[in-house]
Amino acid sequence: MPERLFPARPLLLVDDEAAAIRGMRMALASSGIDHIVQCEDSREVMGLLAGGDVLLILLDLWMPHLPGQKLLEDICREHPDIPVIVVTGLGDLSVAVECMRAGACDYLVKPLEPERLIASVRRAMDLQELRSEVRTLQDSVVEGRLRHPEAFAGIITASERMRSLFRYAEAVAGTAHPVFVCGETGTGKELFVRAIHELSGRKGDFVSLNVAGVDDNVFADTLFGHIRGAFTGASHERAGLVERAAGGTLFLDEIGDLSEPSQVKLLRLLQEREYLPLGSDVARRSDARIIVATHRHLKELADAGRFRKDLYYRLAAHPVHLPPLSERRSDIPLLCEHFLTKACVELERARPRLPPGFLAQLQARNFPGNVRELETLIFDLVSRGGEGEGDPSRAVAPAGGFAGPHVRLAFPEVLPTLKESSRWLIEEALKRAGGNQSMAARWLGISQQSLNQRLLRWKRSGEAENTK
Repeated sequence: MPERLFPARPLLLVDDEAAAIRGMRMALASSGIDHIVQCEDSREVMGLLAGGDVLLILLDLWMPHLPGQKLLEDICREHPDIPVIVVTGLGDLSVAVECMRAGACDYLVKPLEPERLIASVRRAMDLQELRSEVRTLQDSVVEGRLRHPEAFAGIITASERMRSLFRYAEAVAGTAHPVFVCGETGTGKELFVRAIHELSGRKGDFVSLNVAGVDDNVFADTLFGHIRGAFTGASHERAGLVERAAGGTLFLDEIGDLSEPSQVKLLRLLQEREYLPLGSDVARRSDARIIVATHRHLKELADAGRFRKDLYYRLAAHPVHLPPLSERRSDIPLLCEHFLTKACVELERARPRLPPGFLAQLQARNFPGNVRELETLIFDLVSRGGEGEGDPSRAVAPAGGFAGPHVRLAFPEVLPTLKESSRWLIEEALKRAGGNQSMAARWLGISQQSLNQRLLRWKRSGEAENTK
């Protein structure tokens, strides 16, 4: 497998002194930045920029032929999206000010301190990623549509809230920063993560690991691998998941259950882009993109001291919260139809006749297991060939006691009047139906016209009260 360079687009080093370029290359390589193009003749720079995709430029100020200040002006005019870091042996404040006004993003004085150089380059790279995200988000807001809807084909929805998350995923997919996906069990976190990987354009594999219940030693060996002789029984070297995910995406599910020692190891991987296989004292580089997911409230765990805050803030560079099914009830008919078709094909069964009121009861259900629970319910119905068609409660459990004839209601200490009870019941039905009057009327056993008349009377009486 050919060694991958980092970052994906090269840095251009412009300096007429070969020794200066060699020093910068060595300093950057120590931080894993090894995708470098160099130029010792300032007259060739504009041609290189016209023919290639350069991420950023390190530009010496004092060079023969074409002075660095003039070249800086040309670059900023012709290629304003490429950050330029000026490098010079002259620590003159007035020159530094002129360069910054011309468009340079930083000004470094020789001899260069490696830490200062690396920090400046990292900031410029982060700036480029941020610009790319902003441009993508601006395009999606203006256009109001997805550029790659096929990436989300596995997520059945008509929800505008979900579509806004899809647009956000398109914006951040191409960056190297981690993505943090949270949501209740069964909301489709892994499907969403796979869509981000597909959108990223990364050529490497999608590799996943559920870290729930994994102890520190197993986590380290699974993620980082080991060398021969690392422990008893380690007769040969074994690559870990980080190596398998090279150039691709490493997905860590249930990250909220990760142990403290394992959190430290993951933090180093994120900070340094390095890891140590078990038994080795030679660090290896990683360019895998990290995406994590959890059903737990990670911020609350961090605030309570049960999850490292520094790790949380690194992981949450791009946070995504997937809504539960209870907050996208309008998707239930779509999902029901999708799972019915899928179940009939996979189980090789004829499509059953749905019990009366089936969809209405589905939309009233709380679904603590979310989309996964709905899928299981539909598959169970199809596997039984529609058995229990005349008894909807057998096909679908009532939601919170709302639809069952044998439910005992809980009343407050002071009993409400019939008028108050009627109003509360109608308000609850409309809430569960997502404002759908036809559905609420069916649940209440009245006509939609009757329900509409009651709502109009309440509205008129409310307006009358306001005019007094």
